[in-house]
Amino acid sequence: MGCCTGRCTLIFLCALQLLAALERQVFDFLGYQWAPILANFLHIIIVILGLFGTIQYRPRYIVVYAIWTAIWVTWNIFIICFYLEVGGLSKDSELLTFNISRHQSWWSENGPGCVRKEASVSGIKGLDSHSYVSVIGCALEYRYIEVMHSSFQILIALVGFVYACYVVSVFTEEEDSFDFIGGFDPFPLYHVNEKPTNLLFKQTYL
Repeated sequence: MGCCTGRCTLIFLCALQLLAALERQVFDFLGYQWAPILANFLHIIIVILGLFGTIQYRPRYIVVYAIWTAIWVTWNIFIICFYLEVGGLSKDSELLTFNISRHQSWWSENGPGCVRKEASVSGIKGLDSHSYVSVIGCALEYRYIEVMHSSFQILIALVGFVYACYVVSVFTEEEDSFDFIGGFDPFPLYHVNEKPTNLLFKQTYL
């Protein structure tokens, strides 16, 4: 296939997905969001596999990538529902941290315009070293930032799924056409190295 085709577009989409996933992974690490960290890690591996399959003309790898994009869309829809508190979900729960810690999204304290203030808690035994953190002045709530991240991931994944299906169909057609090249030519199957007729006459004469 030429350069300006679905194959090159899919390569570009995979590269864009890798950059977006790495950016998201960094901020999920900063926020100790263990469930998204594991999901992002698996996503990066599958996208690399899809990128390799696209470059090396491996339709099976691209099929795996296409199946994963559907799963990835479902995961990001769940993240959107989680932060928008749809269906009984709560953004303040410890679901994304596996109940290991009470950390929230990194953007909850470091979003655009956010001012983080700490007030020491005194007079309570065992809490002298702790502090109460309040965040004010945020231009945009962190949950909407997370929703925008997930929405962008869904958009890229959907486009990637479409192009993955297209590239797999093109690769399959090319393989089928290559298999049948020369398939109806009987010469390679029935060719026998026979001597020329004039040589046969000479041998008979001798």
